[in-house]
Amino acid sequence: MQSVTPIRVQGVTPIPVQGATPIPMQVVALFGPTGVGKTAIAVALASRLRARGEDPVAVSADAMQVYAGLETLTGVASTEQQAQLEHRLVSFVALTSTFSAGRYAQLAHAEIDGLLGAGRRPLVVGGTGLYLRAALTDLDMQPPPAHGVRERWRARLDAHGAPAMHSVLAEDAPDVAAGIDPHDRQRIARALELVERGVRARADGESQLWSEQMRRPTQLIGLTMDRAALYALIDARVEAMVAAGVEDEVRRANAAGASATARKAVGFDDLLGGDLDAMKRHTRNYAKRQLTWMRKLGGVRTIEVTGRDPDHVAGEILGLADD
Repeated sequence: MQSVTPIRVQGVTPIPVQGATPIPMQVVALFGPTGVGKTAIAVALASRLRARGEDPVAVSADAMQVYAGLETLTGVASTEQQAQLEHRLVSFVALTSTFSAGRYAQLAHAEIDGLLGAGRRPLVVGGTGLYLRAALTDLDMQPPPAHGVRERWRARLDAHGAPAMHSVLAEDAPDVAAGIDPHDRQRIARALELVERGVRARADGESQLWSEQMRRPTQLIGLTMDRAALYALIDARVEAMVAAGVEDEVRRANAAGASATARKAVGFDDLLGGDLDAMKRHTRNYAKRQLTWMRKLGGVRTIEVTGRDPDHVAGEILGLADD
């Protein structure tokens, strides 16, 4: 596993004026749907920061980019991009291992705190909403269920459907069920697991996800794009992945015994079945869910990036971060 001990590189720490209270360095967090250009914008932002004497590092907030061996499928920054901007928390978990948001939160907090302590600017970059919040806040993360529990509840969801299982949840925990859409399979399954273990969500658990309160001073940027343009980029991205050998990558991961969590990467099963149209459709659907997360995030400042050069977007972000 890749070490998560912060790399102590000599950075440039501003010298405070005598008698003045130094302004703490802000974390800059970039969130947006897949295909919107987060990595390219982060690289451009890093270049601007270095030009003024800073030493930025990207901390990934992507649930699937943690897996070594799925770099093409999950869109990990290329070798060239990583040469321009160091990326942490990518490609460090074995394909056969499971991974959780709780474990990610521990690692991300250590990275961010270590970078700030060394005078380096953390750029938190990703499209997994829960991982973004885990990196930036102190969420109450529940431990994963015992072996077989999650599979049992998902089997019941498959057999009876989400609305029926939502009714089961409502009988046992009406307060929890009231905050969950009857068609949200993932949240229904998770809630049923917790109720079975006697664990109840905090009364403010939902607001905790969307709160503006952060662990560290943070400028949270949401990147948006015209929907038709975004979908066209997603389709082109899938085709580029195929040209780069993503089908072989997924077959190797499958043969190696990829874990249940690694197999959740969008397009994994579609590629095994040779269905590129399904992969494009599922990726577009995932982008829609990411945009829904963005609309709920507290304190987010959105930037429209359609047709814009990454460097121009980076300039706007830097202006917001300096406010």
